[in-house]
Amino acid sequence: MLTFKNFNIADWFSFYRVIAAPFLVLLLCLDERQLFAWFLLISYSTDAIDGYLARKLKITSPRGSQLDSFGDQITLVIGLVGLLIFENEFIKSNIMLIAIAFAPYVVQMIIAYYKYGKATAFHTYLAKLSAVIQSAFILYALFFSPNYTLFYIMIVFGLLETFEEIVLIFMYDNWASDVKGIYWAFRDKRRYKTPKN
Repeated sequence: MLTFKNFNIADWFSFYRVIAAPFLVLLLCLDERQLFAWFLLISYSTDAIDGYLARKLKITSPRGSQLDSFGDQITLVIGLVGLLIFENEFIKSNIMLIAIAFAPYVVQMIIAYYKYGKATAFHTYLAKLSAVIQSAFILYALFFSPNYTLFYIMIVFGLLETFEEIVLIFMYDNWASDVKGIYWAFRDKRRYKTPKN
């Protein structure tokens, strides 16, 4: 995934989120809230750009999907750590709800690694919508202050997206990328194909 061989332009935008992670961590250590928020916004923006380019230029690939998911996961974790540092009181006040929402995600990751040996990269419509809401909440909280309406919406869509991912894992015997959702999975011929050796 990180060999750089034959990286296309969409892959490089995905890879930006990976290489930006240490810099974001440094900004956290330096207590640079505004700079952290702006560079996190740039990272989130590359998530929209890489997907658009991959579809527009027809350069989608399993490697690209996996790299995109890896960059997404790193950026999400760093964004949450940023909230933990800069909005500690909010996190402490809502820790039980956050834990309840995060637990299914951990379960989903464990199931995926057990079954496929790596994280999923389904990139469903629900996952994309959930990612947009997560980004909006985190950025709004960092630039201004946490918004409870956005917070509750994020929790609901995060849970729905995670449960959909778990269902898709059980639907696909072999790792697959770019599945739009459960409805489309029922018509996806890849569910019945055996992987090539």
